[in-house]
Amino acid sequence: MRAPIDTIYTRGLGLAVLLTLAACGTAPQKPDNVKMPHGGKVKIPVRQDPTLPALPAAGSGRGGYYKDDGPGDNPPANLRDVPDAEVRNEPYSTRSNRPYVVFGKTYTPITDNEPFTQRGTGTWYGKKFHGQRTSSGEIYDMYKMTAAHPTLPIPSYARVTSIDSGEQVIVRINDRGPFHATRVIDVSYTAALKLGFLGKGSHQVIVERLLPAEIDAILAARAAPKPVPSVVARSIDTPAGGEPEMGTVVQPEITALSAVDATVAAPAPSALATGFYLQLGAYSRADNAEAGRAQLAPYAQTLGNLDVVPAGPLFRLYGGPFTSRADAARAAASLPASAGVKPIVIER
Repeated sequence: MRAPIDTIYTRGLGLAVLLTLAACGTAPQKPDNVKMPHGGKVKIPVRQDPTLPALPAAGSGRGGYYKDDGPGDNPPANLRDVPDAEVRNEPYSTRSNRPYVVFGKTYTPITDNEPFTQRGTGTWYGKKFHGQRTSSGEIYDMYKMTAAHPTLPIPSYARVTSIDSGEQVIVRINDRGPFHATRVIDVSYTAALKLGFLGKGSHQVIVERLLPAEIDAILAARAAPKPVPSVVARSIDTPAGGEPEMGTVVQPEITALSAVDATVAAPAPSALATGFYLQLGAYSRADNAEAGRAQLAPYAQTLGNLDVVPAGPLFRLYGGPFTSRADAARAAASLPASAGVKPIVIER
């Protein structure tokens, strides 16, 4: 919702109410009438995409949606493969960043370049607002990687990490909401799918603003030539009754990353010096962590020191240290997809 002090934008106060009450749900289904032996009919939900969570359709009166919000009828295929929002530094909208009032509370959008990190409940909004105009003036597309936030600049970008699932995405902030004491962000249908909370309707999340310097570093790293590793770490597989054969890239066991550690900089292992690091993996066994370090050894020039550090029941693999968050982000963005990791920047 977009609402300056003297004007309620296109979506109006109705959106504020809907977003306040919404505890959204998941993936689309299409009811199908099935004949029963006694001659009656029952509606059976049919999933358009078997990889999407199956929950009641929008308008069914069931599920965690508010009234007619919920999943769309014909979602595009392969939504889990939709990339994060393509970051870029843009001027902030004058109209969309004025102070505004909703339910008697004044919200003052952020227009400086100070760091911003927030923890709370993340929800999603879908069919009810799909195709409507957002606070930025853009048309809301529930299948893109966008989000609504009460005060982050429009337009801007945020890294959202689900504490429950450990998944992390980057979204474009182009709308206002939610307006509820415990809810900090409303993400799009696809962002919620990738974060793992379509079925539940919400997750505890950490929202971290991407500052212009970090965006510049990401863009510069993408534009730079990618290093070509001279060595590829490989494992030796021994077929039953046969000779060892080479050729299988090491795929170490990786457990779910802790979003709290990754984003809020929980107490760091004493073995690491002060600075910014890339968390490259978390393992339940030390030998798997060492295998992960060996696999990433060809990228040591980019990642810095590769250290395996015990942390409770896990063995975490770190690269670094880096002198700034931007430097760490630049290193993360420069890793090719073939490295097989999704680094998370942490600070200690």
